[in-house]
Amino acid sequence: MGITLSSTILRKVAMALSGIFLMIFLAQHFVINITSVFSADIFNQFSHFMGSNPVVQFLLQPILILGVIFHFVMGFVLDIQNKRARGTRYAVYKGSANASWVSRNMLVSGATVLAFLALHFYDFWVPEMNYKYVEALPENPTRYYEELVHKFEDMTRVILYVISFFFLSLHLLHGFASAFQSMGFNNKYTPALKSFGKLYAIGIPVGYAFIALFHFLNH
Repeated sequence: MGITLSSTILRKVAMALSGIFLMIFLAQHFVINITSVFSADIFNQFSHFMGSNPVVQFLLQPILILGVIFHFVMGFVLDIQNKRARGTRYAVYKGSANASWVSRNMLVSGATVLAFLALHFYDFWVPEMNYKYVEALPENPTRYYEELVHKFEDMTRVILYVISFFFLSLHLLHGFASAFQSMGFNNKYTPALKSFGKLYAIGIPVGYAFIALFHFLNH
């Protein structure tokens, strides 16, 4: 029993750490992408640096991919483990009296976000790998902005992105607070952290949606 409990705690902490890592990446990625709204040159400079820096390409990028895989696999493992521990989902279902819709459907929002990431990888990462390592084309530091804008010319793709960002927001609304709770963060700064978490969970996805819509409407 003690081993099982310890294993569960360790899994939750690992899940929380991977979630925090991915949230940091989301914020960093947003800072770079929002520059495309204001300046094609600045966006190209940032993107060229990230795309040509060997530390980013051969160390941080693999870590990011492993972090995404680990986070979602661990999410499924913990969900199954929790359901087994409860026996039934709820003895008497009382909707949000037992738990919020978001917390009860983290797998749904998580699976939607995972599907979005697959689309995002298909749209940007796969062409990037093809450009660099398959076709081995000479590097063009000014190509990134046009590649980004081109992807958002398709209304269907933009709609899929916006829907995905909505589910990302739902996932983050519960995930942000849950991550720090799993790590035992509970002190006088907790209310401020929760407020920041809500701002982050809404602001970052809305910002991403704004970028997609901006380029669609201005292409």
